[in-house]
Amino acid sequence: MTHPVGGSTALEVSDFIFQILDSVRDPAIVPLGSSFPDARLYPLDKLGRLLASAARHLDPVATVTDLPPGNEELRRQLALRYLADGASVSPHEIVITSGAMEGLNLCLQALTQPGDLIAIESPTFYAGLQASERLGLKVIEIPSHPREGVSLDALADALRHHPVRACLFMLNFANPTGSRVSDENKRALVELLHEHQVPLIEDDVYAELYFGREAPLCSKAMDTDGLVLHVSSFSKCLAPGYRVGWVAAGRFANRVQRQKYSTSLATAVPLQIALADYMKHGGFDSHLRQLRSQLAAQEAQLLAGIEDHFPAGIRLARPDGGYFLWLELPAQVDTLRVHEEALAHGISIAPGPIFSAKREFSNYLRLNFGHPATPRQDQALATLGRLIKRQL
Repeated sequence: MTHPVGGSTALEVSDFIFQILDSVRDPAIVPLGSSFPDARLYPLDKLGRLLASAARHLDPVATVTDLPPGNEELRRQLALRYLADGASVSPHEIVITSGAMEGLNLCLQALTQPGDLIAIESPTFYAGLQASERLGLKVIEIPSHPREGVSLDALADALRHHPVRACLFMLNFANPTGSRVSDENKRALVELLHEHQVPLIEDDVYAELYFGREAPLCSKAMDTDGLVLHVSSFSKCLAPGYRVGWVAAGRFANRVQRQKYSTSLATAVPLQIALADYMKHGGFDSHLRQLRSQLAAQEAQLLAGIEDHFPAGIRLARPDGGYFLWLELPAQVDTLRVHEEALAHGISIAPGPIFSAKREFSNYLRLNFGHPATPRQDQALATLGRLIKRQL
């Protein structure tokens, strides 16, 4: 069950990952495989004005006072938001990072040494696999259901039989599956990890993108002994491209802060000030309501296009948040091949094997509905449908 991340298979899959990332930069490519939403869904003009003001009026002292853990007002605003969502988080345990990806890396560095074993869900976001490989970690894959998320039974078994140093999970609208772990199961997960004293790194960047009436709880709201390191960012919900994230690191805050000092030292100060000002005065919740409504409409449009153009026998679970669909195609379909053929037609997709250390999910793919539906997107779905049917 345990294995290191790496080897020729991982390198080959990394080639596909970088190919997908490169394709996102090309406006001629239909970005169904992108990990990013359409930046036009965000209040970038208003943020730009706040950023310009922050740069013009920057107190030179802030270049020192806003070193890790980060800008005090931004951390205070984040702590208030945690409190509104049912989690008691002190500003002193929040460390501002250069995006959630840096946050995940800092957490792994703070908790592990090369050769250590961590538990990840399967399928999982490929950036976590890349970080584990870079840090020389071994991984044990815990099965994850497309609707219910990570299997607690499988995790309990792994904790009984293996020296797991940390868990890295997405519990709200996971990438790639879109799954959401129920609040009841989150409590059970936190209790299980408390029993074994194993830290949880929760990658929660999509939590604000829920389509229902109530926000899902994060595991931080159930953490009583500081074992949860809650990682998030503004990239998915407010400010793509700003690369500002944070870790609410519980008992490990000092470790994470030291890792921040020794790697990138600090996150850009004007960006932190502008985001703090927006959270305080900018109508964050109003923006989020509009964004959620738009994403829910785009999900329905993508589902309609799949129904129109894809062959029968496709299985998927409709997520109630985020902006990804996880599709199971007939067993004989090779989505790495579909990816290569689609790219030749100016279409990107995310094939299933890039979301597994063992290169599983060969007949799965992830599609992005974070971009408004267009006739061009519908044509791309029709082309994908034809490419898939060729393999049946």
